[in-house]
Amino acid sequence: MSAAPHHLSRLEPYLDRAEPAPTLLKMLVGVQLAGFREDAGLSQEQAARDLGFSAAKLSRIESGKGRRPPTETDVRALLKRYGTDAYEVSVLVKLLRRAGEPGWWQRYDKRLMPEWFDRLVGLQEAAATIRTFEIQYVPGLLQTAAYARAVVERGLPNASAGEVQRRVELRGRRTQLLRRQDAPQLWAIVDESVLLRVLGSREIMREQLAHLVETAGQPHVTLQIVPLDVTNASAPAIPVTYLRFGGNDLPDVVYLEHIRSANFLEDLDETEEYRVALDRLADEALTPRESLDLLRETMALRYPAK
Repeated sequence: MSAAPHHLSRLEPYLDRAEPAPTLLKMLVGVQLAGFREDAGLSQEQAARDLGFSAAKLSRIESGKGRRPPTETDVRALLKRYGTDAYEVSVLVKLLRRAGEPGWWQRYDKRLMPEWFDRLVGLQEAAATIRTFEIQYVPGLLQTAAYARAVVERGLPNASAGEVQRRVELRGRRTQLLRRQDAPQLWAIVDESVLLRVLGSREIMREQLAHLVETAGQPHVTLQIVPLDVTNASAPAIPVTYLRFGGNDLPDVVYLEHIRSANFLEDLDETEEYRVALDRLADEALTPRESLDLLRETMALRYPAK
């Protein structure tokens, strides 16, 4: 089989990432395996049956889901069945081995990192572009430590002081993503009510809004506010995170968070709906410059310095 259809040579840069990206690499391995299977003219059911796998197991491998990557034994067996050449095998196995290196977030207590949240953090760490819409809180990647503490204490009123502190530390570690040399482009759209809802104290809110002003001045961050007087805004009813990755190897992913679970959408028809909704909402929101003006005005009128 020729390497051309999969262009595995373009995947080699993923091997040189300074930080492990297990979530991204598991997805890349799965996408490539699915491509090789299709080139071999096999359905998932046929390939699974030939190797003694369940169809569910092969589906899981190709989707790149789960905390752990597939075993090297299973991947090599699949590649052998698909007639993959030695170069392709070597690149894919290297990607697989790197996928086994834990990301920083996987060192946290599993109680703080349920599987769905583990996957979100891993995807954000690997994304080239992150688009987000929030209707209740400042987006997590833009929260100050004091604001994050207020959010955690509000959401988990019975949590111990130690658990609250660990959750605040985890949120703080996530925000370092925006300070990386290869930071993703962040495009955040926030409902104006988020600026008016006092969490913690007015001093905390002033600090948080000042942080938004400062962060929105960075070239890789775009912040837009949907003003309250836009009564017909086409805003989704829940927070939305839209993730896009570099190159054409991976599909866009939409993350929809619920109270104790989340949905990840990857089908083009579904993700396109949310992309269009976010585009429309961006058109209805204040421009980035107008949004900064509103942030400063809100700070002065609602949270004046003492």
